[in-house]
Amino acid sequence: MPRVFISAAHKSSGKTTLTLGLCAALHARGHAVQPFKKGPDYIDPLWLGMAAQRPCYNLDFHMMQRDEIEQQFARAASGARISLIEGNKGLYDGLDLDGSNSNAALAKLLGAPVVLVIDARGMTRGVAPLILGYQAFDPEIRIAGVILNNLGGSRHESKLRAVIEHYTDVEVIGAVQHDASLQIAERHLGLVPANEQGAARARIQHVGERVAAQVNLDRLLAIGDSAPELSIALPRDAETSAERLRIGIAHDQAFGFYYSEDLDTLRAANVELVDIDTLHAQAMPEVDGLIIGGGFPEMLMAELEANASLRTSIRRAIEGGLPAYAECGGLMYLSQRLSWQGQTREMVGVVPGDTVMHERPVGRGYARLQPTGDDRWQETASIPAHEFHYSSLENLPADSMYAYQVTRGHGIDGQHDGYQRHNLLAGYMHRRGAGAQGWIAPFLKQVRVHKARATD
Repeated sequence: MPRVFISAAHKSSGKTTLTLGLCAALHARGHAVQPFKKGPDYIDPLWLGMAAQRPCYNLDFHMMQRDEIEQQFARAASGARISLIEGNKGLYDGLDLDGSNSNAALAKLLGAPVVLVIDARGMTRGVAPLILGYQAFDPEIRIAGVILNNLGGSRHESKLRAVIEHYTDVEVIGAVQHDASLQIAERHLGLVPANEQGAARARIQHVGERVAAQVNLDRLLAIGDSAPELSIALPRDAETSAERLRIGIAHDQAFGFYYSEDLDTLRAANVELVDIDTLHAQAMPEVDGLIIGGGFPEMLMAELEANASLRTSIRRAIEGGLPAYAECGGLMYLSQRLSWQGQTREMVGVVPGDTVMHERPVGRGYARLQPTGDDRWQETASIPAHEFHYSSLENLPADSMYAYQVTRGHGIDGQHDGYQRHNLLAGYMHRRGAGAQGWIAPFLKQVRVHKARATD
């Protein structure tokens, strides 16, 4: 399984744009490229998946066990000409002092050679000790090449190449000049989602062409081919005899934050996913359950409000007992009202609280949940999660029932998350759906119980 870990000395070095360009460039050459993203991220994987024309998968020590990471990598990488794993932040950055959840740890776990993206603005001779230090810090990490980014011209490039060649044994496989046309607009949670940009494919093509002209793709492939053989035992696919379920899933410009692994897991559990366009669909389809993931509903809150017939249909379905699961943007949509930039719009109204957007993050980063014992899903173990929201849910009744106590993070009110009403579970926290601690198994159990009762 040829593979390369794309990392950087620090965040905001341009590695996401370069990884995007590499995926697009290699795909344009006819290669099957499998992208991965380290960490709990929805936006970058949307872009990377579009560039590679293959779903991008997340790999994260907080949300997954080590064997789950290995198995997810092996499943997705099978059949690809090369896998590109994009790190988050810097190569050695991570939560723990020992680096056990760092990018370097993931590169070691997967035996992936590293290509280091270096933001070279203002740099000349100082690039050498930077590279030498990164090599020396952990000798088990193989830095197989560097890509110089944000160069100030051909003279700047020549100086850096000469310094690196003289002082190090690391190969420069790319030198990308500063180019404003490579930038992708940012907003409060990061890169603008690819599913929201009509011109996304054209932008990806442009980035791919510019990267292909300035990075030696043949050398990148050769580095990938030099990765050692991996021996990963995959568990047998579980056989399912369960009745097929139809689950509605909000999937449009407002809602699109779903892990590829979770969609695979749902389909493997004999689930037919029925896309619901919350901006244009007039009514709920005939489904056994409903999922509304994250997104940016505030950006389209006027359109969401205007589709009153669907909002009414969703509210009546949930109040009628339809099992539903909502995360972050989905919670916002299900609230009574959404306020942002001096405007307030009516939402679904099944959650008796009001969503208010703020200028600064309310909850951001890794989190952990402990079931309260009152949760209808009957979970017991501590649950890893993450959150990225600039909004708060206000005016909830004092007697609201919550599924989780927040032991790390903010959630709905700093103490609780997972608002429960009827057969709805909605919270700010993003969870992994697959795995022993995932939300998919208990959700589908609830759906099947409800369906069986409805047909009795």
